[in-house]
Amino acid sequence: MADSGRVKATAIGLSAVLMWATLGVFGAGSGKVPPFLLNALCFGISGTLALIWLAVTGKLALLKQPLRVWAFGTFGLFGFHFFYFTAIRNAPPVEANLINYTWPLLIVLFSALLPGERLRIHHVAGTILGLAGAALLISGGEGIQFSGGYAIGYGAAVASSLFWSSYSVLSRRLGAVPTEAVAGFCLMTALLSGACHLFLETTVWPATSLEWGSVLALALFPVGLAFFTWDIGVKRGDIQVLGAAAYSAPLLSTLLLIAFGFGALTLSVGIACIAITLGAVIAAKDMIFKSRRQSETS
Repeated sequence: MADSGRVKATAIGLSAVLMWATLGVFGAGSGKVPPFLLNALCFGISGTLALIWLAVTGKLALLKQPLRVWAFGTFGLFGFHFFYFTAIRNAPPVEANLINYTWPLLIVLFSALLPGERLRIHHVAGTILGLAGAALLISGGEGIQFSGGYAIGYGAAVASSLFWSSYSVLSRRLGAVPTEAVAGFCLMTALLSGACHLFLETTVWPATSLEWGSVLALALFPVGLAFFTWDIGVKRGDIQVLGAAAYSAPLLSTLLLIAFGFGALTLSVGIACIAITLGAVIAAKDMIFKSRRQSETS
């Protein structure tokens, strides 16, 4: 039963990766809304909806958590987005995204520090293969050149990767904190993002119903529900499998953009697809074989 619960939690966590894959399409549909304002809108909507749900179900008391928990959750969500936006503003997006997308690999490596977790060679091999596929996908098969003139942007990209990987792994150490508390983290992230918008950006609101619909879709799924299901996955599921599978997010996002006419299917996309999929299967080898043995004996 313990293994089946772990598999179920892993599957729930993987749904977050699927939702994050829609970021590109919905983000493109949101128009010219600046990043911090978009962040404030999305987290504000998702946090408010979650708060209403907690009130209706009589679970508001679950938001009463120690200050360290609030600080951890808020800095995890907001810190990642703050440094990511800083990175793409101060460095070429391709290089910034590539550095940022080392977070799945760091999750797998950092997981070795968790009680009861064992880091095996196939976990690392599968994740590195996924990273290679993501690098090919992000670069479009062209060479990537890092320049010393973008040190601030590169540093911010490293910080964003460290923030999200650390948040994901340390969430396991806070397993007693209910997932419902993420509602509070979302609201605090919305407030901080709103403050950053006022100081750093020019306000541009969504201009059409399509753009507002895209903002709502972002708030409901990749910048809403995804953080709740990810919390369940990293706390109770196979965190190494989740880390490796996270590399499918940029792949699925690219395929969705191609499907909606925002890109073209190229050889590099096809090779990246094979590399990322194979990497995820290699990393999940233990869980796949264990599930098969259980189904054969039942």
